[in-house]
Order: sequence, then C-alpha cells, then structure tokens
Amino acid sequence: MPESVRITREVYERLLSQARQEPWQECCGLLAGRGGVISIVLPAVNTLASPTAYEIAPRELFDLFQRMRREGWEHLGIYHSHPRGENAPSPRDIAQAYYPEAAYFIVSPEAENARPVRAFRIREGAVTELEILS
Repeated sequence: MPESVRITREVYERLLSQARQEPWQECCGLLAGRGGVISIVLPAVNTLASPTAYEIAPRELFDLFQRMRREGWEHLGIYHSHPRGENAPSPRDIAQAYYPEAAYFIVSPEAENARPVRAFRIREGAVTELEILS
C-alpha cells in the first residue's frame, strides 16, 4: 500500500487557486492541521519572486512556526508551485528538502494538468510520491 497524506478538499482547492493567481512565479507556504489531516494553508511570500525557485524569508518562516505552536497545529507539509514544467520535485527541491517528516506538495497552475496537485516525501535525497486522500 502506498504512503498517503490526508488533506481537506478546501486545502486542495486553495492550493490550486493560489497557484493560478500567481502563474508568473512559484507560490509557496506551509501546511498544518491536527490528527495528521492537513486543514490549514499558511501562505508565504516567495522572496525570490521567481518562476523556477522559491524561498521563504527566515523571519516569516519563524513567525509561521510560532503561529502553528500557538494554535496547537502540527506542521504537516510545505507547498510550492511549478508554473512551468512538471509538478515533480526538481533537483533544487530535493536538495532543499529540510523537513523529512513533511509532505512536499507541488502544484501546477495549468488547467489541462490531469494531476495538478501532487505530494511527495523527500528524505535524504530519496523521493516517494504520496497518495493524496481527502
């Protein structure tokens, strides 16, 4: 049985919506929830403003983690979009996967993409696609 990740339908739709609102650059943020179910989207600013890379400023990342702790949410995932090309981890995504327990969501803003939201586990350079359950 493949590894899976649980998200609410609202989270799925919000990820798609944000990627489509910013098709010129990678959107990004953190995902949180309770009981292992992702139900909270915490958008962040892509300080690189790039169509091929993203970075969250250290201060904003710190504030987002503080908010999760304050609200009693679990950090369950990280997301970003790939405005161009396949929504699978790039070499840069793999090299910068610093949270081995998090699910990495990659969103395609392209309406014709059959699987516009995909999730992966990235541990020590190994990538495993996760089944998304909602």
